[in-house]
Amino acid sequence: MHATAIDTAPAAGTWPRSDRDAPGARETEHGDPLLWHTIGLETMASLLVVSLRRQGSHFFAARCQWPRLHPLNERTATVRHHPLIMAESTRQLATALEHTYLPGAGTAPFEPVSVSMGTPPRTQPAESGSATEVAVRVGVSDLVRREGGALVAYRVTAEYLHAGAPFGSCTMRFARRAQSAPAGEHPAVPPALLHPAAAAVGAAAEHDVLVARAPQGRLVVVPRDPAHPVLLPGRPSRLPTLALLEAGRQAALLNCGRTAGAVAGLGIDLRAPVPARGARLEVAADPGGFRFLVMVAGRVGATGTVALPRS
Repeated sequence: MHATAIDTAPAAGTWPRSDRDAPGARETEHGDPLLWHTIGLETMASLLVVSLRRQGSHFFAARCQWPRLHPLNERTATVRHHPLIMAESTRQLATALEHTYLPGAGTAPFEPVSVSMGTPPRTQPAESGSATEVAVRVGVSDLVRREGGALVAYRVTAEYLHAGAPFGSCTMRFARRAQSAPAGEHPAVPPALLHPAAAAVGAAAEHDVLVARAPQGRLVVVPRDPAHPVLLPGRPSRLPTLALLEAGRQAALLNCGRTAGAVAGLGIDLRAPVPARGARLEVAADPGGFRFLVMVAGRVGATGTVALPRS
């Protein structure tokens, strides 16, 4: 029947002492190191989450390890990690929660349908060795269940810390995976596309570029690598939410001419399935940075924001 919202918890950042520090808060068998296939990854190299442990009724503690040579990072001696590594870590944490701590999740896949990230410049850790050890405070809220207990939606908020200091946060709302776009709604890919250089869109390499210029200067989503191991694993027929978020980030940087380090925040709301190639991107400046629309056959597939710090 109808879905009902229950089990609302405070957002991470308001961690109650009774949950976080209570003597009864202890590690469970689910605190053991996670396996890559447990959370639906294609390879062990994609695993960013090292452990996840319950800290209270709606709160968890996790550890992540972010490799310097992650596919999205630049190949330099010292890197500041790509912002989507934080988003992908949050997605992996949510999948781990579904498999271990969220009753009624079942086996049907969930997907992020709303993402909000804060990535303040000059606060992210730099890595010159092999990998960055990151601590994560995780809160789960806004669980929505059907009568009978089946989970249909929930929200995860993750606060990221390095050496004890917070440097970013990511909130994602998850829902059951929507069906693919009906036949006939897949846009035709324009001819004579021109992909921008990777540096112009804040990407580390040419195969990371997701956007291209069509005739009359229109911007469309056409990934250079349709089987990108992070953004498009398994060659999906429609764009994952995080790939859409990255396309919006690239479009904003292409329009403003600034570097990847200028981005202070990212957000997206998914409205409908978006095919893997050919969706139109519309970008407009606003006082805080940029807003973008992803258009599919004349309809809005997603809306998003890219925040830039005030100069």
